Amino acid sequence: MSGQLLVQPADAPEERHLHARMTFADDLPELRFVDQRTFGGMAWAELDADGIPESIGHIAPDPFENAFDLERVVGRLKASRSAVKRGLLDQRIVSGIGNIYADESLWRAGIHGERAAGSLTRPALRRLLGHAADVMTEALAKGGTSFDALYVNVNGASGYFDRSLAVYGQQGRPCPRCGSIVVREHFMNRSSFFCPKCQPPPRRRSLH
Repeated sequence: MSGQLLVQPADAPEERHLHARMTFADDLPELRFVDQRTFGGMAWAELDADGIPESIGHIAPDPFENAFDLERVVGRLKASRSAVKRGLLDQRIVSGIGNIYADESLWRAGIHGERAAGSLTRPALRRLLGHAADVMTEALAKGGTSFDALYVNVNGASGYFDRSLAVYGQQGRPCPRCGSIVVREHFMNRSSFFCPKCQPPPRRRSLH
């Protein structure tokens, strides 16, 4: 949601919204937790047998973790009646993707986010999750996606993956693949962006 972990010299001025400071015995720079919106928090927790804090044990592995099981995730999505984008954002199924990278992954896969996850083939779901991993790998290489000063790395630098976004935030602009105009729709109190030609919406059932 918000919040920053910043590596700062011990004598650096305190940030306005500094909530926690961690100092180290070797006098190296401090690790500071700064959060303007106060959504974030910090806590100590015991680790389970896999080294995961018990308090977040309900959160599924992300695609970069050794514990990530692609076939298990595909199976859970295939068994779901929900829209596939909801599945990508469900932290109980897979974590780390988020709204921006879900839209980019769906565009790469040519799948509309409102398609029922269970209606997609297993190869299509594998391909979609592969695109998600690719998108996040590229984003990490570019420092993430920073739309404002709240989203920075530990050194306070903004990411620049936003320059590579194909559909997210690109409403009214041409799709990089086919030239059709990118569309924005409301989705779970957020927004979805997609190409209506590359990602045709599912057919609506008639009430008659």
